Amino acid sequence: MRSPRDHVIITCAVTGNLTTPEQTPYLPITPLQIADACLGAADAGAAIVHIHVRDPATGRPSMSLDHYAEVIERIRARNPELILNVTTGPGGRFVPSHDEPKLAAEGTTLMLPERRVEHIAALRPEICTLDLNTMNSGKEVVINTPGNVRRMAKVISDAGVKPEIELFDSGDIALMKDLLADGTLQGPILCSFVMGVRYGFQPGPETVLYARNLLPSDAEFTAIGIGKAAFPSVALSYLAGGHVRVGLEDSVYLSRGQFAKSNGEMVTKARRIVEDLGGQIATCSQAREIVGLATPRTATRVAQENRT
Repeated sequence: MRSPRDHVIITCAVTGNLTTPEQTPYLPITPLQIADACLGAADAGAAIVHIHVRDPATGRPSMSLDHYAEVIERIRARNPELILNVTTGPGGRFVPSHDEPKLAAEGTTLMLPERRVEHIAALRPEICTLDLNTMNSGKEVVINTPGNVRRMAKVISDAGVKPEIELFDSGDIALMKDLLADGTLQGPILCSFVMGVRYGFQPGPETVLYARNLLPSDAEFTAIGIGKAAFPSVALSYLAGGHVRVGLEDSVYLSRGQFAKSNGEMVTKARRIVEDLGGQIATCSQAREIVGLATPRTATRVAQENRT
């Protein structure tokens, strides 16, 4: 059994990959908007921000190195303490052709694993996500084979970045253990259970406890809820001994029928839930100690390192 933690890390996922501008008018799109959303979340109590980027002209997901670099530079110029967690999820989706399933149809993003982590090698944030799921996702398929995961993990390790392992079902935990056993991943592990994606982990206390009990004893975890499960999962994760995550990537509502007007509003509510249950929110420095990160890397220092 794990008891609730003394200090709980709030992560805010500010824009994501699947939330659309049609779902909410408050979704940050441009690098400036995304950076401002991250900084607002930090002001509300988030110690970690999870970053995707988008095409400013269309609002669609992007993998542009320039967009990532601009977001990170803007954040670092104003808040060098905030922990940056950058996605590597895009690039793993396959849509089979109706007439020839082995051929890719429109919407396929599947690409070389090294291409999916180019921005991590170039920008070297403190943390990046590493998805272990191969699963049905709506009408499509997400593919992260063990071989491709190992290739991505090598680039991440060589860049000196800590992976946050994204777990969408119990088989992903089995793969994570294999990657720890063969040295691809190094413990203590940092991971998340993603609950509420169709055909993956479904949200609920039984899911959180089941998944938690499969982890190594020294793992740090967050149970993430999608949609209406977002805020209930804050309480479930805290009570199970984990950390918490909210943000417009995961849900567009602050409460039933009420749009969240900012990521900061969502962090404020998550913080209130944790504190009302008796918890304390981790500062950035406390979060760094919990997950085993070095001292902050300023924008100037990162720029100097990237030139060497």
